[in-house]
Amino acid sequence: MGQVVTPATNNNVQDTSLITQDTSKNHLRTSSGTDTVVMKDDSGLETVVTIVANDSSWNEVSKNIVHLYKGAKVKYQDFELSADYIRLDRNNNLLYASGVIDHNGKYVGRPVALFPNDTPKAVDSLTYNYKTQEGKTFGVMTEVDGGFIQARAVRKNMYDEMSIYHGLYSTCDLPEPHTHFGIHITKGLVLDKQIIAGPSYLVVQGIPIKFVAIPFGFFPKQDKKSSGFLFPSFGEDAARGFALRDLGWYLTFNDYWDTEFRGSFYSRGSWEASMRTNYMVNYKYSGGFNLRYASTKTGVEGADNYGTNKDFNVTWNHTQRQEANPGTSFSASVNFGTGSYFQNTGANSTYDYDQLTRNNMSSSISYGKVFGDGKVNFTSSLSHRQDMASGKVDLELPTFSLNVATFNPFDSKDRVGEQKWYQRITVGYSLQGRNTISTGDSTLFKKESLKRFTNGFQHSIPVSLSLNAFKYFQFNTSMNYTERWYLQSIRNGLENTVNGFETVRDTIQGFRRAYDYSFSSGLSTKIYGMYPKIGKVEAIRHVVTPSVNFNYRPDFSDPMYGFYKSYIDESGRLRDYSIFEGGIYGSPSRGQSAGIGFSVDNNIEAKVRTENDTTGKGFKKIPIIQGLTFSGNYNFAADSLKLSTISFSGRTSLFNQKINLNFNGSFDPYQLDERGQRYNRFAIEDGKLARLTNFGLSFDYSFNPDASKSRSDNIDSLRNNMPAMTQEQSDALARISTDPNAFVDFNIPWNLAGSFSFQYMRRFDAVERKEMGDYTATVNLHGDFNVTPKWKIQFNSGYDFKQKEVSLTRFSIYRDLHCWDMSFGWVPFGRYQSYNVTIRAKASILQDLKLTKRNSHYNY
Repeated sequence: MGQVVTPATNNNVQDTSLITQDTSKNHLRTSSGTDTVVMKDDSGLETVVTIVANDSSWNEVSKNIVHLYKGAKVKYQDFELSADYIRLDRNNNLLYASGVIDHNGKYVGRPVALFPNDTPKAVDSLTYNYKTQEGKTFGVMTEVDGGFIQARAVRKNMYDEMSIYHGLYSTCDLPEPHTHFGIHITKGLVLDKQIIAGPSYLVVQGIPIKFVAIPFGFFPKQDKKSSGFLFPSFGEDAARGFALRDLGWYLTFNDYWDTEFRGSFYSRGSWEASMRTNYMVNYKYSGGFNLRYASTKTGVEGADNYGTNKDFNVTWNHTQRQEANPGTSFSASVNFGTGSYFQNTGANSTYDYDQLTRNNMSSSISYGKVFGDGKVNFTSSLSHRQDMASGKVDLELPTFSLNVATFNPFDSKDRVGEQKWYQRITVGYSLQGRNTISTGDSTLFKKESLKRFTNGFQHSIPVSLSLNAFKYFQFNTSMNYTERWYLQSIRNGLENTVNGFETVRDTIQGFRRAYDYSFSSGLSTKIYGMYPKIGKVEAIRHVVTPSVNFNYRPDFSDPMYGFYKSYIDESGRLRDYSIFEGGIYGSPSRGQSAGIGFSVDNNIEAKVRTENDTTGKGFKKIPIIQGLTFSGNYNFAADSLKLSTISFSGRTSLFNQKINLNFNGSFDPYQLDERGQRYNRFAIEDGKLARLTNFGLSFDYSFNPDASKSRSDNIDSLRNNMPAMTQEQSDALARISTDPNAFVDFNIPWNLAGSFSFQYMRRFDAVERKEMGDYTATVNLHGDFNVTPKWKIQFNSGYDFKQKEVSLTRFSIYRDLHCWDMSFGWVPFGRYQSYNVTIRAKASILQDLKLTKRNSHYNY
């Protein structure tokens, strides 16, 4: 069949550039000359063997052998071969190909063969019978279902069966695996659906571990995802003990969905189990759900505080492609379970700060449809909100809305010229419906809770008109009519009991309607101001946008409407109440309102000359204050406390717009009495303009803004090549885009970012009988840096100034092993004190991007 040819021993073939060729023997006269050989196949039909040589060729006519040099190619039916040296023996239908040793002593021009129904392979040398389609390769690497087999010799027959001799199986695609993890197979046979191996043993760091060798083995081989064992990680948790985490089994059912089962076990008796399923139909929809259960031991065994916490968590997400069903949408984002799940499990042993500090969970399943030429939009949803601290659960089963786009009822399609004022009147319509319940998570599924659902419908018809007035003003007027439909109402009264008279509430079943309406008219304009030049500041521009509006709403507690009734309570006082009290859309408001609303918006920016501009005429705009807004309302119809609180908000940028600072708050113009209640006396009467009731300030900053930009550019570059990716690569890239913080970017040498949040509020202290200030202030710092191009250290910490303690602190060390990755995580102190060590194979897409998986709960 041929001789084994290696770079070190190939002395028969030399670099033809160093040999003076006899051109009389070269029948390929051009640099890209071709030749053909006509022969008959097994059926007697004539076939053609095409041969090409970019450098030269030599035809031994007496032996019927052709020698091809430099960029040589041979094609026969579905078989193609290229190399720097090819020998074609037409007597035996035999090809031999190898590389050549160049003038630098390097072995170059290795053969690249494309066998029928296979991918191209680069080898050291090969022999191939193109008639029987049997060949033998030397120094070959081939991919088998995501793994790579390197073998000293491989023989392949016409049935696509390969025999390997002294092979190494690993997950690395390099000639010398980075990690040196692999399985050495002495002899083996690679068939269509399985690999049959002879004596095999593990090789680690180039050291054979033969004492764990197996005499033979059968391994399934498929051209699709296959089920298999999921390797665990190891570590220790201060509260739960030594850990064996994420041990499991992966199941694949078809090309559309798969499932994995995982379990974690701790030496002190705690355990966790989970089932994760992903599904996807190309160009239609994709999603997945995760069911997790945890049994966590607490306290000291034998003590009174010893016990077991049982928690669960369920998540589901679903996304529908827009082009799959135009005009219709369906999506789901579900996250519910026990409120203590993340705290008791350390966020699935990831110690994710955001998960550990979250205080609520929410879910939403929504459906939408657009019809009527896009003018009518219908949406519906099922949702849930859960307060993890109090255990309160709010369910909406379901909520729906029907919205009709605003239209001009008095305008005409055949109108010529500008609209008249009445043709500018716009009308809209919306219908909403809700069915809700609010209860505790411990009583959610009990029968009595299901009887406490409240429901209702609300219709809203807004009418508006907008005109230009007095050249510089914008005039707006509107009227809004709202009607509510309820299937129940309430009645309050007194009942004589053994303990005396008590207030009772009866629910009256039956259809009732409630309605209200309001009017509003307003003016707004813009005022521009310029301040003179100050130093390098060429000009300062100030834009003020004041607006004022008049609003009116009748008193719907008037008996003529029938929405309010009265009764005498147990203390003998006459009390008014709304028969729609507690209704899903509320009740028409009591009390007449006739007031003026006002707001003032400010934007200030500076125009500064740039020093690096060569023309000397360059300027740049620097925002000083953006969106500084003050707003409030004055109610003429109220008998007291006519002026509302004054709220304000704004934002600005610092240090060349690298820090975005946001602030907000509110002022109360009235004083408080000895019980902490507002009363009708302005604070300015005591020498204070107003009382500051709350103030908030927050900002974040990254010292290396190139970190996020570089990472986004890498992902965008790969996404552009999405059509050329495998499904596994596409899925991995989608997961990176969904949660970019779950991966470590080795392309960025360092990153340091921080955030600060401050909240100040005034509360009335009933004991001290005075208003006292309180605050919360936290700072968080996170970052990472490369110790070497292959080692990275990441950290996350913070400080709570109110509690005077360090927040969750975590250090992580990552080692890039090309086709593998290793990580070590350490929480040095606190409730979640622990460490964790993980070593696992890396998806091929991450090898190209140099991103390492950070959290163990992200799997592929």
